[in-house]
Amino acid sequence: MKWNKMFLNKKSINKYSNSKGFSMIEVIVAIFILELVGVGAFILIEQSLIGTSLNQSQLTAYYLAQEGIELVRNIRDTNWLEGVSWDVGIVEGDYEIDYTYDQSFHYQCSSTPFASGCEYDGLHFFNLDSGFYKYGSAGTETKFKRRVTISDKTTDSLLISVLVSWKDRNNDYNVEAISILRDWYDQ
Repeated sequence: MKWNKMFLNKKSINKYSNSKGFSMIEVIVAIFILELVGVGAFILIEQSLIGTSLNQSQLTAYYLAQEGIELVRNIRDTNWLEGVSWDVGIVEGDYEIDYTYDQSFHYQCSSTPFASGCEYDGLHFFNLDSGFYKYGSAGTETKFKRRVTISDKTTDSLLISVLVSWKDRNNDYNVEAISILRDWYDQ
């Protein structure tokens, strides 16, 4: 009987000593693979957030560019309603205007379209105040700048070019909208 107990004990010891466990190399490889998956997921999330931020900036810039065209169009329409010539107050040159204009352009960068004073460094930043982008000291400064260029003016039409620029993560971005504005009353 002692022999059987001894034999059973040896058998149970051999059972555990022959079982396989994780070696140190297997543990290191497993940790490395988990780190690769974690870092990959982090990079994917980071790139997704950067892309979303860029898309949001581009959309805002498109709206600001279209607004620049609409502001000049509004001057034309107001002139028509007041019974004056369609192009009163609309002079060739580079300007910075926002929705708070009072029938005159806020900042005239130059009377010559695309003059050097109206390049990115010479323009003012928009401020965001109560959900509106405008020039001035009220609100929080944004990264967007806008140049409205009026050129090729004739007796019944003119060319409006609006360039919205911003810098983000050491990259320069631009959005441009172009439209021909006509004296639609005489057409």
